[in-house]
Amino acid sequence: MTSTFLGEFVGTAVLIYLGNGVVSNVLLKSSKGEASGWIVITTGWAFAVTIGIFISTKFGSPAAHLNPAVTIAEAVKSGDWSNAFSFILAQMLGGILGSVLVWLQYFPHWAVTEDKGSKLACFCVAPAIRNPLANFLAEFLATALAIIALGSFGSVTTGLGPLTVGILVWSIGLSLGGSSGYAINPARDLAPRIAHAILPISGKGSSDWSYSWIPVAGPITGAIAAALILKMI
Repeated sequence: MTSTFLGEFVGTAVLIYLGNGVVSNVLLKSSKGEASGWIVITTGWAFAVTIGIFISTKFGSPAAHLNPAVTIAEAVKSGDWSNAFSFILAQMLGGILGSVLVWLQYFPHWAVTEDKGSKLACFCVAPAIRNPLANFLAEFLATALAIIALGSFGSVTTGLGPLTVGILVWSIGLSLGGSSGYAINPARDLAPRIAHAILPISGKGSSDWSYSWIPVAGPITGAIAAALILKMI
């Protein structure tokens, strides 16, 4: 049995499982990929997006948004908000499930990793330099670019569509991700941050809720701005 809700739920869960999985592989102590760097992280996230899209479509969501910012942008462009709530709910629940899977995947590594910030980074983003206005602007601009680029790709359900989206995310990560960590997706940050807060992670610290509004508000406002630009052209 397939449905758009199931497709968004499973696709987002896979996105976060693989995406935050690569972050965990690089940052957690005694992992085989420890300290392998930014190239590995951005590449892993790009592949996670591509695979998440393929799986989302298989489970019943041809749109394969996997991102509340994309869902909101599509609703702004079309004027149809009928599926927005169910899509976003599925994405958030999928993000939490994906985070639980990451926690289980690397279960023994949390205890041997002393740095609390590294553990948090396996769930959600943090800025390189904490400056709320600059961090918000970074998320706004990166998401706006992503939405405009997606608007030029056409369908992501056929041909090279999912691979093209993966390349887009890879490019954003390599070029723009160094400032704010390129959340560009509230379900990629808020849902895992909730999981970090509730999971019994060994030696965890704060979930940094004072920063949590930026990876939500920045992508959503950037997506709305991009959607309005696409409507004009």
